[in-house]
Amino acid sequence: MNRLRRLRANENIRSMVRETSIVVSDLVYPIFVIEGENIKNPVDSMPGIYQYSIDRLEEELQRISDSGVKSILIFGIPSHKDEVGSEAYNEQGVTQQAIRYIKSRYPDMIVIADVCLCEYTSHGHCGLVKDGKILNDETLPLLAKMAVTCAKAGADIIAPSDMMDGRIEAIRKSLDENELENVIIMAYSAKYSSGYYSPFRDAAHSAPGFGDRKTYQMDYANGKEAVREVLEDIKEGADIVMVKPALAYLDVIKSVSLETTYPLAAYNVSGEYAMVKAAAKNGWIDEKKIVMENIIAMKRAGAKILITYHALDVANWINNGEV
Repeated sequence: MNRLRRLRANENIRSMVRETSIVVSDLVYPIFVIEGENIKNPVDSMPGIYQYSIDRLEEELQRISDSGVKSILIFGIPSHKDEVGSEAYNEQGVTQQAIRYIKSRYPDMIVIADVCLCEYTSHGHCGLVKDGKILNDETLPLLAKMAVTCAKAGADIIAPSDMMDGRIEAIRKSLDENELENVIIMAYSAKYSSGYYSPFRDAAHSAPGFGDRKTYQMDYANGKEAVREVLEDIKEGADIVMVKPALAYLDVIKSVSLETTYPLAAYNVSGEYAMVKAAAKNGWIDEKKIVMENIIAMKRAGAKILITYHALDVANWINNGEV
């Protein structure tokens, strides 16, 4: 008899042979920065998550710093929106100001700037719109312009989430032309049209005003297509690739991890977070156990970078020896 249980006899043995583990440096924490003053708005659908104005951001940054998390993903929420998302690439826009604020106080913190138009457009779509259609090629210069303004503000990583074809090449070219060739691009390469995003749209005020995003975000029935998207982004100049969402797409994470040696991120999105929080609040699950099982699953599938709203909790559990 092959007694595999020998390797499960006690925690010290289980720890010694454990194949997958989480370290704090794996974690990226998303934050929402809203234009205005003295604002700390709770996101009702995401317990524990808030929108902060820049003058209130320090308390959140201190929490992040105390946890040991080194990387944040920033989403800006402007007070003005228009058809062309002009605040997205305004050098004095809320996102650009927030990046400068963060880097001036925490210069070693890795700031990842989400690059997309959806939070900045009056119609809520990720690209320009004409006659009800989302324009691809006409959107690319605006995404590139936003990327350059965020990089000049101090962002370490540019993360295009729009899913327009060719946007990585356009952004890479603009960064290079502006002597920003060392800025990293983390591409939302396989971003699916998913029902798991609903709480985020509350947090970022980014719900589309008409229709949906199925003509540019991926069909959730497709797995092989994700590999094509990833390989194309790498060809165009991406340094890191991403699969989003995570839990319903572990097979995609695994497929991508087998196809490339590039660093791979998984985005544990708002709906995944909200479901855990809701079930825990009702006493139906043990939150810590479920969160860690989910996070481990993402890393076991092949992701190295874990973007999650649970990041500070996970970091504190690790630091306190609770997991």
